[in-house]
Amino acid sequence: MGPAELMQAAAMARRFYLEGKSKIQIADEFGVSRFKVARVLESAVEHDLVRIEIRVPAELDAERSDALRARYGLRHVVVAESPSDDAEDSPDPEHLGEVAAELLGELVAEGDVLGLAWGRSTIHMAQALRELPPCTVVQLTGVYHAGAAERGSVEAVRRAAAVSGGDAHPIYAPMLLPDSATALALRGQPGIAAAFEYFDKVTIAAVSIGSWEPGISTVHDMLDKEEREHYSSLGVAAEMSAHLFASDGRRVGRDLGERCITVEAERLRRIPEVVAIAGGRRKADAIGAVLRSGLVTSLVTDTTAADRLLAQPPGRRPALERADPDEFA
Repeated sequence: MGPAELMQAAAMARRFYLEGKSKIQIADEFGVSRFKVARVLESAVEHDLVRIEIRVPAELDAERSDALRARYGLRHVVVAESPSDDAEDSPDPEHLGEVAAELLGELVAEGDVLGLAWGRSTIHMAQALRELPPCTVVQLTGVYHAGAAERGSVEAVRRAAAVSGGDAHPIYAPMLLPDSATALALRGQPGIAAAFEYFDKVTIAAVSIGSWEPGISTVHDMLDKEEREHYSSLGVAAEMSAHLFASDGRRVGRDLGERCITVEAERLRRIPEVVAIAGGRRKADAIGAVLRSGLVTSLVTDTTAADRLLAQPPGRRPALERADPDEFA
């Protein structure tokens, strides 16, 4: 570019990129066609007169986020950097809860019904919430055990409701009961029944994912040795809200749900936005299994899990289609 072209290109670029003028306005000012303006702007980029830089916070990975979203057909994916000291046996990185809290603050609208399932990640998320539009908050699962209610999912529901200024509908009951008859009786209790009535009204939900191994799945740790071995023999790869999944996303061990206080899988499938929060090496395969189930629309994870997920085939149906893999088996 000669000096005259250079000065003209710089002036047009300044109008377009800094002053926000349209190509037609620039064309009128300089007495040229808008196609000429477009060619000059392209040339300005090619000749390094204009540098376009896409910047996101250093702790977020835009490239992996977009690649993961496209591969699994998700609506939203936010991939955060894994902790530098990430160990093979580490639980979900706690900072995922903070990232999820920011995402939820962006996704929740006034009048929504927000559902929160039990999980360390959702509890961390609730603790990190700073702002939410007015909304109703309902608990989607029972608690790990009675002694954990006040510091677990019940407190998470209360915290989210307090931040939003909306109503809270907690569930004061264990997630897992000894038998289906006890679970059925508890579901009929007024407080629990009132929460269940809100399940069909939930517009956005936050859930955690567990691998089927000690310390990484709440349900796994609740069961006795014989029960764990039984469900392991069915090929369980992941657990979410007391629902069990094989690696291809099919649900297995459905009888377990009859003993649990939890939102049913098909009700989850009807919720417009289901955000899963999970990360780390030990959960990567479990996350993939749940994404293939069609129950999740969005994901908050870390780079360690993202890399493993990107190396795997997404499965027959992308998550956003909300298709049940059992219908295509």
